[in-house]
Amino acid sequence: MKAIRKAMLVLAFVMLLVPAFAKAGQSIVVYSSVDEVNAKKILDAFTAQTGIAVQFVHLSSGPAYARIKAESANPQADVWFGAPSENHIVAKNDKLTQPYKGPNFDKLGKEFKDPEGYWRSFYMNPMAFAVNKEVIARIGAPKPTSWADLLNPAYKGQIQMPSPQSSGTAYNIVASLVVLMGEDKAFDYMKKLAPNIQTYTSSGTAPSQAVQVGQCAIAIQFTPAFFEAIDKGFPIEVIFPKEGVWFEAPAISILKGARNLEAAQALVDWLSSVEGQKVYTELKTYFYPVIPGVPLGKGMPAFESLKTIDVDVLWAGEQKKRLVERWVNEVLSAK
Repeated sequence: MKAIRKAMLVLAFVMLLVPAFAKAGQSIVVYSSVDEVNAKKILDAFTAQTGIAVQFVHLSSGPAYARIKAESANPQADVWFGAPSENHIVAKNDKLTQPYKGPNFDKLGKEFKDPEGYWRSFYMNPMAFAVNKEVIARIGAPKPTSWADLLNPAYKGQIQMPSPQSSGTAYNIVASLVVLMGEDKAFDYMKKLAPNIQTYTSSGTAPSQAVQVGQCAIAIQFTPAFFEAIDKGFPIEVIFPKEGVWFEAPAISILKGARNLEAAQALVDWLSSVEGQKVYTELKTYFYPVIPGVPLGKGMPAFESLKTIDVDVLWAGEQKKRLVERWVNEVLSAK
């Protein structure tokens, strides 16, 4: 009898060590707008810690949203994982997602969650320039220190940035410039910048791949791939423009009609936990955590040390369609 009682106590203790979000034997389907390599790192860690199998399809934010909307009558995925939060605001407004708060909701700052629980951010990254030091030296151009510097004719055909038609990263650039300069001045600036743009990429992370191998002199996007390239020995330098930058705060939403709702909720809970947030540094994603006190990756400056632009994500979500259409009509046509 004593042996049985002792065994039950040991079992109870072990159960206390198992995360509340562990749901071994379940599965989940994810549409991921996080870059494919880092998405696999994070979701594999989730499976390892919870036992929930993950099938994910990588889609940039534009195609992901289009697919979710097209499938709304018969959802083929359970969650949308990644894409800046303003995209999730659009999805909420179009009634494509459902609310969920769970035990970790209150740990997040108000800037990282929908007050009703329709979406929450699970990491953040600032916008920046990456300069290939060898290419800059070869073309005899100075290193840019500001958004204004990018208009220098010395950079003609030497800058890559993503297109807001398909990339949430690019829309972050457009919206932040509108807030920084005012809408008309921002669009005038982007039209003047167009001759210096080598290409507008469909993927938000493609510019980093080009700049690290010297295909262009300057890339504009979020920082993770830049820090990773430096860690691998590529000759690039990360520059934060002195006027300031906005940052991405990619979010996760549970899709309306999700077939694996309990597993979807477990993923949301895990991503908002210390266990989930630590994975970013442990697996070298170079993402900034959204919960205070989680260690940063090597070479990453403290987020608080950067000059950031205060952009209302609700405004950004509401204005996205209009601003992207204006970009296509005025900026892309100028290119």
